[in-house]
Parts: sequence; structure tokens; C-alpha cells
Amino acid sequence: MSIIPQSFFAEENLQKLNEEFNQATPYRHVVINNFLNNEFAESLYLHFPALDQMSRNYQGLNEHKSEGAGFENYHADFSNLRKALNEKSFYEAISKITGIADLYSVEDALGMGVHQGGNGSYLDIHIDFNIHHIRNIHRRVNLLIFLNKDWKEEYGGLVEMWNKDVSKLEQAYLPGFNRCVIFETSEISYHGYGKINVPEGVTRKSFYGYYYTDLREGAAGYHDTIFKARPEEGLAKKIKTDVKETLKNTVKRVLKKAGVKF
Repeated sequence: MSIIPQSFFAEENLQKLNEEFNQATPYRHVVINNFLNNEFAESLYLHFPALDQMSRNYQGLNEHKSEGAGFENYHADFSNLRKALNEKSFYEAISKITGIADLYSVEDALGMGVHQGGNGSYLDIHIDFNIHHIRNIHRRVNLLIFLNKDWKEEYGGLVEMWNKDVSKLEQAYLPGFNRCVIFETSEISYHGYGKINVPEGVTRKSFYGYYYTDLREGAAGYHDTIFKARPEEGLAKKIKTDVKETLKNTVKRVLKKAGVKF
């Protein structure tokens, strides 16, 4: 069984996706429905690891979600997907879609894994870390594959893409089953999702892949994730978020410069 349909790799399809990617706003991105072979996607859905199998649980001011990259503890199809997304042919395909040459991923948790959120989960608007703090390579592209069946708009949790000063929500996509979202990670790629309200037993599930290039001249210096408060959340949260993010990034820059692993 082919994990990714061969039609995806056709030159005319990659060209079409490249055009959509370049024309998208507020920053370059593309949405691909039915991304994986449907039978394979069904297997991922049925065998998605439980929340208590997630190795990291975030419950802070700006995020309430879980993630994990313990592929050895997951169903084999998760490792099969990771392998497929790390094939040379896929690297070449995603480079054609994005126009970013020489993309590749890594084997650690900053390469691929799964995200999951139960009722009340949210991820505030943010831009991602821009440099792998150990490998010292530049994060350039995010790939997210959603595995949520019968997801209703009233559940919330849409993939939000905001303008560069986080004053306006410009795009919002339902995190539907077998939907893939690919976007360029940059200093303006603000994204996240609002608090979800789901029935018992339902969670928001996704598989993530982060793609890198070697460091390039002229790129912004290292920073970790940078969160922003939403416009409607008020001054108090904005101040708390800005102070927390400034302190966090200052400390992490010092640690990285000192060669400390964190």
C-alpha cells in the first residue's frame, strides 16, 4: 500500500501546489485534502496514541496541549509515515511546492511527532523557533496532517493564520480528517488554534513534520517560540505574555550561546 498517492508526486500536481502556495495569504501556505492513502489514514486514526502516551504536556498561559515523538511506543504505521516523509523523493517534492531548495528533516522530536489536545485545549498565536538549538539548522517549513473525523466547526480548534502584527485573523481551516497544511515558517507566520469544546472521548489529533535547511546568511538570529495574545484578550494577558516571552527567549539565547543543551 502506498502511503502517499503517487498522483501527489506528479509534476503537474506539484506545480499547481506551488502556485497555490505562493499566492496564499497572510503568508505562503497550501492546504491538501486526502493527502494520505485513505486506508493508511484510517489506520493512523484508529491507532492514534492516547493522551497518557504523550511525553510532553503543556498547561501554561499560552498553551494547553500534549505532544510526543516516542515512535517506538506507537503503532508501526506512525514510523512508516515518518519514513515516507523523510524519503528523498518527498524532500524533493516539498522543495518544489515551497520553492525552498535542499529541505530535510531530523530524527529527533524537533523533526516529527504527534500533537493532541483534549477538551479545553488551545494553542495561542505564535511563530515557531527558527533554529534547531542543538543541530544549528534553520527551520523553514511546517507540515501538519490532521486526523480528526467528523470534526464540527462548533468544536473550535481551527487552524488560524494571522497577519504579521496579530491584529487580524486572515485564514482559518477546519482540522479535518486526512487534511494536510504546509506553510513556510518565518518571522511573520503567526498561527495557532482557539480553545476547543469537544464531546467526551474526542481529541484534536495531528501529525507534525518540521523541515530545515542549513543556516543561511541574513536570517534572523536564534529565538524560541514567540507567543502573542489575541486582540480580544485584553491588556493584562498581553503584558503577561510579552514579559514571559521576552524572559524565556533571553534565557534560551544565553544558554544556546553557552552551548548548554535544553
